[in-house]
Amino acid sequence: MGMQTDVQASAVLTASGQITDQNSNNLGRSRIKSIYIVPSGTAGSVVFKDNGSSGVTRITINTVASATQPTYVLLPGEGLLFQTNIYATLTNIGSVMVFYG
Repeated sequence: MGMQTDVQASAVLTASGQITDQNSNNLGRSRIKSIYIVPSGTAGSVVFKDNGSSGVTRITINTVASATQPTYVLLPGEGLLFQTNIYATLTNIGSVMVFYG
């Protein structure tokens, strides 16, 4: 049987920074399973990096210019692996939450 992990939700991030759990603990090595983004009224983006703000970019998601049209991204397979931690750079984004395991 394939790999299975419990899926959990991160704390809501409203500015660029480290993705944490609901108790503000850094996640460490994790796989993002899906991403929920609430954009602002201007087109924006979320850049996810492994190992801090100057780390390796793993995925960039661009959003539409609408504060009322959230974006939900379901990643295929076992998700996207971050070896060290998950850092998100938010540009014109209201908030972002990741589901990880």
